[in-house]
Amino acid sequence: MKNKQFTMPDASIILLSVALIAYLATLFITPGMFNAQKDSHSVELSQYQTVAVSEQTPLFAEGGEIGLANVLFEGLVSGDKYGATIGVMAFILITGGAFGIIMKTGAINNGIMALINKTQRVEWLFLPLLFVLFSLGGAVFGMGEEAIAFCIVLLPIMKQLGYDAKVTVLTTYVATQIGFATSWMNPFSIAIAQSIAEIPVFSGAGFRMIAWVVFTLFGLFFTIRYANSIRTINTAQSDSHTDIKLDTADKLILITFIAGITWVVWGVMARQYYIPELAAQFFCIGVLSAFIASIFNKQTANQSADAFKHGAQELLPAAMLVALAKGVVLLLGGSDLNAPSTLNTLLYHSASSIAAVPDFVAAWGMLLFQSVFNFFVSSGSGQAAITMPLMSPLGDLLNVSRQIVVLAFQFGDGLTNIFIPTSASLIGCLGIVKLDWSEWAAFIWRFTLALFTLASGFIFLAYFINYQ
Repeated sequence: MKNKQFTMPDASIILLSVALIAYLATLFITPGMFNAQKDSHSVELSQYQTVAVSEQTPLFAEGGEIGLANVLFEGLVSGDKYGATIGVMAFILITGGAFGIIMKTGAINNGIMALINKTQRVEWLFLPLLFVLFSLGGAVFGMGEEAIAFCIVLLPIMKQLGYDAKVTVLTTYVATQIGFATSWMNPFSIAIAQSIAEIPVFSGAGFRMIAWVVFTLFGLFFTIRYANSIRTINTAQSDSHTDIKLDTADKLILITFIAGITWVVWGVMARQYYIPELAAQFFCIGVLSAFIASIFNKQTANQSADAFKHGAQELLPAAMLVALAKGVVLLLGGSDLNAPSTLNTLLYHSASSIAAVPDFVAAWGMLLFQSVFNFFVSSGSGQAAITMPLMSPLGDLLNVSRQIVVLAFQFGDGLTNIFIPTSASLIGCLGIVKLDWSEWAAFIWRFTLALFTLASGFIFLAYFINYQ
């Protein structure tokens, strides 16, 4: 009999399983509530009390109530345009569509290729510029899977310069994940997590920018040190040469993209823009890019429309996960600390079990949990949807700010992506450069541990400076 290889369940399957467990929990766990100030994110365990209820959560609910069979629909229609779920889903789909247009034009890819073409002649600048650029890509628009294509192009160039396959993966995929983990404005990770945590989108950017600089420099130091150590061993094996020049349309689209991102940052910091405004900003960037591509015959209007739909379609699973996660919270009675719910009871006992440890240790424990959980759900949006509804209020009970809770999610989700075999992007990059995962794991585990140690330091620092 042929052995079937085990594959990790999809994030939606995991969430549906969580929904079933949540439903069963409502049948056996007595709801509770906290006598806290309305809309307060600061509560004490002593404020908790159990509440007797006359009706149990049904399997199938009527009249707009929540039941196990209603979990997805009720999650989909909950909230308003300023938060989960409707607002976050609309933001994800619109932003995904806008980036679909931009990526379809090829301007960003061509820009990177043009940089590669120029800097490979200035060898001392080649690796640093590439690493910082890919890290920025991860930080600004969640670059990850795109690294696979660049591994194809860069591998022969790296060999020509005397480097190996590991350097190729370090300067592309690893750099993107460092940027992803320390991002201050990634719309597909931090925006979702902060929205679920009910804190302003892209807030706390200053601390994250410092983290991005530190982690990027640390990653660059490791990459340069390794590259220099193996360069004397390798010899040129390829005459591959990249000759890509940016046309007028590429330049204008890149200028539009950079100006648009600047506009987004200004809007968040100066005007306190939130989900509705941010979605409109990204939509404008996408439409203007499509207009430029159409004028210069780079991409027709219909092709841009298809690219928008394809980009939104690719992120539809992430939007559905947000809705399903919200449905689970509703199934547990909602996230209102002042209303009786099974979730409050679970939070109370979870917090009580670790209340003996110092608060900063609890914050570090969240980083450890997110790092381990990423092995099972490597999708950033999926992990945010599953873990943040529980971690955010748990942080309130443990005196850990929601900003730190989101930071722990970011670090745990992004940094372990460079190691875990369940990351499709990592396995794709390793496959392109013909590097076995076990060989990669033996090489990268110390660096991954060093990144985790650095992340732990930032979590402790964030706690002691009261990062909000």
